[in-house]
Amino acid sequence: MSTEVGSEFSLWEGSITGKNLEFITGKKIVQEWYFGEQAEPSIVTIVLHQHQKGTSAELRHTNIPDEAYEDIVEGWNEVYFGSLIDFYEE
Repeated sequence: MSTEVGSEFSLWEGSITGKNLEFITGKKIVQEWYFGEQAEPSIVTIVLHQHQKGTSAELRHTNIPDEAYEDIVEGWNEVYFGSLIDFYEE
């Protein structure tokens, strides 16, 4: 996935498409996501916070379609953040 502002991306064989809106290196990522034919974008914001023992991530994901909500929550918890935690615990 490109990290250039304005670049477009596709996830999970096109079930989610989107555009990168903002990057602040080491601090923040903002993307707009579209689910299928959804008219209004879903906005994903990840903010990184430094702490004495490492980094924490704050996730805000708005305008998720009701039918995709459970899958999106599971994806963030298990696939995305779960994989990061597993990687850094090894």
